[in-house]
Amino acid sequence: MSKRVFFFSAAAVLLAASMYTIKVTAGADQPMPTEGQPAPNFTLPSQDGTPVSLASYRGKWVVLYFYPKDMTPGCTIEAHNFQRDQAKFDAANAVVLGVSVDTPDSHKQFCTKEGLSFHLLADPEHKVVDAYGSLGHFGPVTIANRNTFLIDPQGNIAQVWTKVDPSVHSAQVLSAISTKQISVKPPQ
Repeated sequence: MSKRVFFFSAAAVLLAASMYTIKVTAGADQPMPTEGQPAPNFTLPSQDGTPVSLASYRGKWVVLYFYPKDMTPGCTIEAHNFQRDQAKFDAANAVVLGVSVDTPDSHKQFCTKEGLSFHLLADPEHKVVDAYGSLGHFGPVTIANRNTFLIDPQGNIAQVWTKVDPSVHSAQVLSAISTKQISVKPPQ
């Protein structure tokens, strides 16, 4: 076998192996909550270490978005867009909560570097990521899949997005909140 054939054969094997190891698997351990179901409650530490509980936002819309990793390109774009639209979320009586399996210290660095003012919640034990059916794997690394749950003011799942496009997602969520607010009639 010539050196050239050996080199290309070895390169093909390495490429195939690397493609296998970087494949993102979407297999969550728990089923994903669906529209109309009560949102699983949780309490997680935020970037400053303060515990944040879903129950404390009853009466508000909650945008609970899961993302893979602090300081990565797609996650930074998504976070910037949510930050850019904070005044619109405030006006819609909505709060944005980001969740990943990173630590509070990682979130703190990410928020400081990127100027983020909303809560990023740390779930290194994967309890909430798993409860929302958003546990994923990037090769041997466990991550949160890029899914979002819109939770209505009564604490129920109003809409679910999976495999979101981070560049347009904030606008999609704002549109959904606007549409759902119009369709929900206040009690008389």
